[in-house]
Amino acid sequence: MQLFVCATAVCGAAALSVARPVFYPSRQLGATARSQLRMGTTGTETIDFTLGSVRPQRDVTDEQMRPRPTIAWENLRARLELEFKFSEEELNQYDTISPEDLLKAYEMMQLCRQFENACNQAYMQGHIRGFMHLDNGQEAIPAIVADTLKAGDKKISYYREHTHALASGVSGDAVMAELFAKDTGTCRGTGGSMHIYDKETNFQGGWALVCEQLPYAAGAARSILLDRHLDPEATKGDDRIAVVFVGEGGAQNGRMAETLNAAAKENLPLLFIVIDNGRAINTFTPDVATNSNVFEQGLHYGVPGIKVDGTDLADAMRTGRAVVDYVRHKGPAILQVHTYRFQGHSPADPEHERGRKAEKMWARQECDPIKLFEATPAAQALDLDSAIKAVKASVKKSLDFAKASAPPPRELAKELEFPDAPATDYNARPAPTDADAITAQTVDAAAMAALDAHISSLQSLAKEGSISIADAVNLAVLEEMRRDPTTVMHAEDLQAGSSYNIPKLTQQTFGTLRAADEIIDEGHFIGKALGEGMNGYRPIVELMNTNFGIYGMAEISSAGNTYATTGGQFEMPMTIIGAGGTAPNQALGAEHSQPFHAYVMGIPGLKIGTAASPDAAYGITKSMIRDNGPCFLFLPVKMMKEAKGAVPVGQCLPINRCALLHKASDASVSARKAVTVLTYLHGVKEAHSVLEEIQTEGMDIDLVELRSLKPLDMDTIRASIERTNKVAILDESTNSGGVGATVSALISEQCFDLLDAPVKRLCMDDAPVPYASSMEQAVVKRGTDLLQGVYDLTHKKC
Repeated sequence: MQLFVCATAVCGAAALSVARPVFYPSRQLGATARSQLRMGTTGTETIDFTLGSVRPQRDVTDEQMRPRPTIAWENLRARLELEFKFSEEELNQYDTISPEDLLKAYEMMQLCRQFENACNQAYMQGHIRGFMHLDNGQEAIPAIVADTLKAGDKKISYYREHTHALASGVSGDAVMAELFAKDTGTCRGTGGSMHIYDKETNFQGGWALVCEQLPYAAGAARSILLDRHLDPEATKGDDRIAVVFVGEGGAQNGRMAETLNAAAKENLPLLFIVIDNGRAINTFTPDVATNSNVFEQGLHYGVPGIKVDGTDLADAMRTGRAVVDYVRHKGPAILQVHTYRFQGHSPADPEHERGRKAEKMWARQECDPIKLFEATPAAQALDLDSAIKAVKASVKKSLDFAKASAPPPRELAKELEFPDAPATDYNARPAPTDADAITAQTVDAAAMAALDAHISSLQSLAKEGSISIADAVNLAVLEEMRRDPTTVMHAEDLQAGSSYNIPKLTQQTFGTLRAADEIIDEGHFIGKALGEGMNGYRPIVELMNTNFGIYGMAEISSAGNTYATTGGQFEMPMTIIGAGGTAPNQALGAEHSQPFHAYVMGIPGLKIGTAASPDAAYGITKSMIRDNGPCFLFLPVKMMKEAKGAVPVGQCLPINRCALLHKASDASVSARKAVTVLTYLHGVKEAHSVLEEIQTEGMDIDLVELRSLKPLDMDTIRASIERTNKVAILDESTNSGGVGATVSALISEQCFDLLDAPVKRLCMDDAPVPYASSMEQAVVKRGTDLLQGVYDLTHKKC
């Protein structure tokens, strides 16, 4: 038995003003049931289809499920008029869909169904491995995509994206080969089922962490606005949009609210396609969500939304066309498509979803968009058999292609670690040829004069030797933004210069598109920067304190993975800069004193640097901004304004090298009283503070600043150890999992025969850093600890 029910929330006030919701029970219900139907307001009532009663969701059993909504085109039309402000004349163009377009849509649905069936079989045969998520039952969505989107539109999906890629024009051969882990795959076998990317069609993922794709899509949409801003002549008539796919369960994530806010605030050309299959992974969504009507989330932000029945192909296409046109010409919108997912979350998962067995049987019979379309009068006049035949031949061809293709070479994994070799000379990297013309066209003359005066004053300080670390980074950022118009900035409190003036004058000069003041969530604006980085821009992200980057671990991780996971298609020229670390007696407490630099060292594809002086901060910042991969520069929070020095203006520094700041005397080396000291951030200041006392005691050190934590400069470290044969690491991270642990292990593996004693690790205790100085001294190491450590090494106390 089937029951079709219209949820009043779907149609909203517009539907009510035109006509009362129409219910189509498959058999006569009693008065109580009819009353309950009319009282329903959420669109999530549970139907016991065996008994025909209607009741609110309680304990889910195999006999319970979501009803299929019946939403008349007249109701959808009314909502489009009320919420989207379409005129009657504008809406008329969507009433009719040509037979040719219906046939194309049907063929796309069949392609997706047959392709996913083939994937399922190949998975069971062992050709496809890992996790795979199939889209059977939801084919109206790729039909909408194929019908409305263009090659230039930017499509950002999640892990259930095979059909979205096919509908976006990505080669079925390449998608299947990617699933088969072949070199001819979309990503050369590096991504697999959950990571389909194709630069030619602007298909930008395939992202595996639920909802991480949302801010990336906002960044992609911003890149469209940036294109128009920087080159208005070339982008005349540009109607590109960004489209992001998200499930109704995932859309309960806070990332949705943040991205809606961003879309509304900047009127981004961003379409949210909400795939409403009633399941948050395996969980019945109403069990965890008060309101599954995600299209209503936009009300708070002025973003219109609409919900359509994904089993009604024609109405889904009509509504999709209207909403896409709205986004192209007016601004962001939400299109929620009510569907049924015929398979479980993944073939790799056990079939333990509550209520799913009966639901799938019922949905396959009563809610299959393909079967329902085939039963319509419009379909009777179409040559469906030829379409099916062509689709089956296409899928077989893709399977044969994937099976015949070779796997990627072993060495490809390392080749895809970084877009730019670690030893790149960034001084040789030319600026864009049209940079000056673009800057002159897009920056107000008075603002540019103020900027040039500020840059000139900072350069004077740099040459005098009195520029601070903070001002040196600000100088580098401004010079690079002036040099390359594709360089953009994101920060909290940006207009005010943030905590250390790193983004000072960026927005006042270059405007809000190139210098964005952000909400207080680092993950959100790191995510937007990632989306911009994939689309031709060089985002700089300033963290007010690097510990706040904890909010953005998912986005930082994905930034590191992107170049490799996409098979080298998408570079990721994103630079994150921030002050942090743990200085002795800094009195900031545990949350502001965490070794975030150690936390991110395990992220593949990320270049990580430190700078404890103005010249290092300036030169490394410029190099990282010019690098085509993700970089992270850590600065010492307690030295940002106090440490001053000279800076060679215009000079980029290598980002893969340590710096020998002090060399032990030959006499101390001969006397076996020399020690290699490896340190970074505040440790540099602490080492300098006890250097004279070390020498007074008849000892000396090679003081090596670890300016590159990853990749680690083992050549410089080894050269020093060859002289001293002893190593002490003054480490601003914890005993467990810290930087010193990694460096010590590498020294033991690669330089063991050079050591006279075990590596001396002077690291933070694993206990949280206390506020009170009396306790903090037991946790955080300082110069006095280094003095004792050097003494122990040179006097055989280890």
